[in-house]
Amino acid sequence: MKDDMESRRKAAVAVAILTSFTMSLIGSALNLSIPSISRDFSVEASFVGWLVTGYMLTAAAMSVPFGRLADIWCRKTELVIGTAVFMGGCICSIFAPSMPFLLAMRVMQGIGAAMMMSTNTPILISAYPPEMRGKAIGYSIGSVYVGLSLGPVIGGILNHNLGWRSIFAVAGALAAAALIVAAKGVKKEILEGRGRSFDLKGNILFAVFIVLLMYGLSEIEKGLVPILITAAGVLLGLVFVRHELKTEDPALNIGLFRTNIGYTLSNIAALMNYGATFAIGYLTSIYLQVVMGFSSQTAGLILITQPVIMAILTPRMGRLSDKRSPFVLSSIGMGFCALGTLFFIFIDEDTSIAMIIAALLVTGIGFSFFSSPNTNAIMSCVERKDYGIATSVLNTMRSIGQTTSMVIVTIIVATMLPGIQITDADPETLVQVIHRAFIIFTIMCVIGIFISLKRKRE
Repeated sequence: MKDDMESRRKAAVAVAILTSFTMSLIGSALNLSIPSISRDFSVEASFVGWLVTGYMLTAAAMSVPFGRLADIWCRKTELVIGTAVFMGGCICSIFAPSMPFLLAMRVMQGIGAAMMMSTNTPILISAYPPEMRGKAIGYSIGSVYVGLSLGPVIGGILNHNLGWRSIFAVAGALAAAALIVAAKGVKKEILEGRGRSFDLKGNILFAVFIVLLMYGLSEIEKGLVPILITAAGVLLGLVFVRHELKTEDPALNIGLFRTNIGYTLSNIAALMNYGATFAIGYLTSIYLQVVMGFSSQTAGLILITQPVIMAILTPRMGRLSDKRSPFVLSSIGMGFCALGTLFFIFIDEDTSIAMIIAALLVTGIGFSFFSSPNTNAIMSCVERKDYGIATSVLNTMRSIGQTTSMVIVTIIVATMLPGIQITDADPETLVQVIHRAFIIFTIMCVIGIFISLKRKRE
């Protein structure tokens, strides 16, 4: 019996690491191949950007529906199907004959990713007792940061020597390995949620609401139409909430947000954290190249310091959250993030590279303290039968937070550099853009600290 449990845990860890690593790797690696894809298909780089946007929109929109389905159906079956769908999308992308076909395959990968994200963490933490939950979560989140660290390096090597299609080949091979481990090693669970109905209308409302909201926000600087799309998304979100409150077996238990303050504040803290920190890499990359004059390769090597420290510390913080309050640890993490973003407010054209690296290290430490413990805090607030939907809600908060972070930058750039790309800005104006962005991000982190601390009092 003990050997069977140990075997189950090893399989759950292996699947969580492989799937999380693969999804983060392909995302960060593919960014470097956008110019190559643009040349191969003779399309504008802005259109190629939809390879990233289409994937993110699909994964975010389908996260809650698949999370709900996983809780009432079979997590292993959904994980296996999702991994197979993701792998199929990668393999087909290798032979993509046109840009529309490649975009369709990225949407397919987004569907597979939503299924994997809704099941890999619930399967992982279900294999461990509550007192070891943080340790399990640390494995999964740590592998995400390893993927983010290695993605630019591996992507650059593959794209330069073998072409952008080789990135999908590597991702497909990793997905195939995850599929084999999931099919053979992961055990089927008897889910307490079986027998509950699937709220089809609610899930459709959620998916459309998320797509409208995230797309509208991402294009908000382009005029009236995106603003109207965003407003439509907000209105549809209100319709979704009203429907869920009236439904006997809802897709998303809205009542949980009203009755479980710890769960609600932990999700809001995640939203604030991703909203305040996601654009750090983007702004710092441009600063290093435009203001300091570094090449993209050198800038990438500097930026890698943040995800490397996260990859090292995150599993340790996950284990620590099993022994210390995850609410307190994640609050400390928000504090480090606030300190890191505060550093960036004071950078200028003469700032030393050591200062930049220090700021990246501090925010990396903040991420490490925050991510695993906050996820542990969220999972400690829900029953085992709701692990899938809880994971999906957290993934949605991350997606909305990341989009919000870039929207803040976009609005500042549109205000200060009308009609000019941020990469074409003069160094002095670019520094002012960075100052304003990080003032907002620091305020968001400080608010996040108070939200995190309030959870403990509640």
